[in-house]
Amino acid sequence: MTKYKKRKRSALPAVIISLVVLPALAVGGYFGYNYWLEYTHPIKYENYVEKYSRENGLDKYLVYAVIKTESGFDPAAVSNVGARGLMQIMEDTFDWVSYKLSDDDARYLDMYDPETNIRYGCWLLGYLYEEFGDVETTMAAYHAGRGQVNEWLADKDISSDGVHLDVIPISDTKHYVSKIVKAMDTYKRLYEAK
Repeated sequence: MTKYKKRKRSALPAVIISLVVLPALAVGGYFGYNYWLEYTHPIKYENYVEKYSRENGLDKYLVYAVIKTESGFDPAAVSNVGARGLMQIMEDTFDWVSYKLSDDDARYLDMYDPETNIRYGCWLLGYLYEEFGDVETTMAAYHAGRGQVNEWLADKDISSDGVHLDVIPISDTKHYVSKIVKAMDTYKRLYEAK
């Protein structure tokens, strides 16, 4: 019978793995993840977003978050309820904003034009932000409507102070607001320091 000698294993491969390979994978994963985030959170229509967010007192990253969430930056996007364009403007909202802007020549078809859509969307966001004062309540109003949010603010079970929403009672709107806030935070983290 042949006896086998036990060979001592060298610790060198484990040391190489822990000192070189694992950190390289971690760094690659970090940059890969950031690359993915930049791909999924692009900066497009920058001139229009910069101009109209500034004119309406908005954080440009909020506008990018809305465009990303609403249309994925597709100017021809149409929702299942008929909202159009980058910021998904409904026809009755278009009519109201065009009246407020004294834009008599505008047509709802113009919501497919990126500049016009961003101008209208930013005006509306600015109006809502001025009325409600914070991103979450503003975005709840953008999604569910001003009237609905004002009803919620008047309900002590939904808003203890009548100014901020303690809860958002419609799950679709709650999910929407959460997506906007998360997207805005991601945009800020990716681009604010650049």
